[in-house]
Amino acid sequence: MSNDETFAAAYREHYWAVSRYVARRLDGRTSEVEEVVADVFTVAWRRRGDLPATPLPWLYGVARNCLANAVRGQGRRRRLVDRLGNDETAHGRQVVASPDADAPGAWVHEALARLTPADQEILRLTAWEELAVEEVAVALDCGTRAAAMRLHRARRRLRTEIDRIRPALAADVNSPKEHGHA
Repeated sequence: MSNDETFAAAYREHYWAVSRYVARRLDGRTSEVEEVVADVFTVAWRRRGDLPATPLPWLYGVARNCLANAVRGQGRRRRLVDRLGNDETAHGRQVVASPDADAPGAWVHEALARLTPADQEILRLTAWEELAVEEVAVALDCGTRAAAMRLHRARRRLRTEIDRIRPALAADVNSPKEHGHA
């Protein structure tokens, strides 16, 4: 198969997985998703000779880099808008959450948000993208043992944050159930 055919097959097979990966990390900023995904596949096209036999973890690694570039660009735009005094509050557009705005399981997202970006990413790669440790290693460009250790540590830190946020939940999980025998 030629490099062009390899790229075309990877594009067809993995476009939606890469799109979901990017969308989850842009957290509702859907206008940027298509742009970042296009950047991912542009890089993949340019480097189509480097596409591995199992391209999805490699594409996730490219997506991580493209997302980092997008975030940096957004920060630059935000600082420029702030300097120009053209922010949303100046135009009276403010979003106020309703009292019942907490989504079910929001505490998990809160705990995840308290972790470092590196911990968040490895947990998302395994939970959201359903990658095995070997595939995570490819996406993060590290060894399998390093990926396994990072995942173990990230899971431990997530558990600690969950316990901080939801001590009652932790107590329920860790305590034996009483059966009411008299």
